[in-house]
Amino acid sequence: MDAKVTVICLAVLATAQAGILVQDAPQCPEQHGVQAYAHPESCNIFFLCTNGTLTVETCENGLLFDGKGAVHNHCNYNWAVHCGERKADLTPISTPGCEYQFGIYPEAHTCSTNYIKCVHGEPHPEACEPGLVYDEKIHSCNWPDLLLETCNPEAVVGFKCPTKVPSGSPAARFWPYPRFAVPGDCHRLITCVNGHPRLISCGDGKVLDESTLTCEEPEHVPHCANALRK
Repeated sequence: MDAKVTVICLAVLATAQAGILVQDAPQCPEQHGVQAYAHPESCNIFFLCTNGTLTVETCENGLLFDGKGAVHNHCNYNWAVHCGERKADLTPISTPGCEYQFGIYPEAHTCSTNYIKCVHGEPHPEACEPGLVYDEKIHSCNWPDLLLETCNPEAVVGFKCPTKVPSGSPAARFWPYPRFAVPGDCHRLITCVNGHPRLISCGDGKVLDESTLTCEEPEHVPHCANALRK
């Protein structure tokens, strides 16, 4: 921790113990902009400097401070924060559909393309990107073929990978991870990994050239370029 920040932390603790207002604490290290600093003892609390004004802030229920996350008011999901020696109060404040006031939870404990995001204790349904399913272990969406105990990748993607492809075909060029076009979709393709399909997005404004099964600039794939302009 920076020496100036350490001085502020100790000064704030001392003023709090003495019953003195936080405004009476020393100035922030930076007099312009917004900076957040970890509390030396608590993972639930942090110091916020706003244009030189120091305040003590508390993370919302389900969140902790790590200086990296910004889920809400400079705080991150508790499972993503490494507190080190700082103590964390993880007592949940539960509401219907939400264990904590802020959190991400599976919509169901079976294979699902949706999940629940809790904000201020309100559950909001969210959808994974097409071709992905929610993975409770990583608190995010993942390839269905990595969750074979609960998921059927063929059902999620809507495609069954062939065991062989014609030699010399565009798909064969990518063996053992053959590629296939998605009918009517200029933005995605299917890649087979260990016999299971994955839906891949071209991204970066590119589109799929079905003749090469590679993502190209739209001007090189006329029918897709026209589709983008519609």
